[in-house]
Amino acid sequence: MALRSQAQQSHAALAEIRDSLLETYAINDGMNQLILSSLDPRAWRAEPPGEKGNGRTIAAIFAHLHNYRLVWLKNSAPHLKCPPPLDPDRCTMKQAAAAHRRSAAQCLRMLSDALSAAPNRRVTKFSRGSWTRTWPAGGTMFAYMFSHEAHHRGQILMLAHQAGYRVLHDTPGIWHWEKLWKQAGLTTRPR
Repeated sequence: MALRSQAQQSHAALAEIRDSLLETYAINDGMNQLILSSLDPRAWRAEPPGEKGNGRTIAAIFAHLHNYRLVWLKNSAPHLKCPPPLDPDRCTMKQAAAAHRRSAAQCLRMLSDALSAAPNRRVTKFSRGSWTRTWPAGGTMFAYMFSHEAHHRGQILMLAHQAGYRVLHDTPGIWHWEKLWKQAGLTTRPR
């Protein structure tokens, strides 16, 4: 009986971790949307500091984030429909926001399957692209996806600041997870 209880507790703990990872990824795009809605349109194509042509604009970084999600989806969950890619030189802020919502929803579907304990799950591998090895799908997949986006969010905020445009300076913004949780329609609190 004690062994069965331990197994049930272990299963419940793993389910809680899985749910927390999925909820965290669900608010990931909320962070991107918050930045997009707060960004001064003049910062969108502002040249990055340094040598001309030697760095990405904020527009190009948002396009990269979306387009890399498509790489993950195509290589790791080909059964899920991918939205169209963004052109880093032509996309608008509105197009980027809409594209991010669509690719985030598909990535969340992919992660839900990858983190499932179901024996018939379809997402069993994670490919970051043809340039590197494939990983088993799971927690490391989530960590890579979330940290990739967090890294580029930091770049976006720094580039806006360097170009003279303050973003989220009068609000906790991307650090107000409880608010982001609520906006994502989640009924739990961050665990």
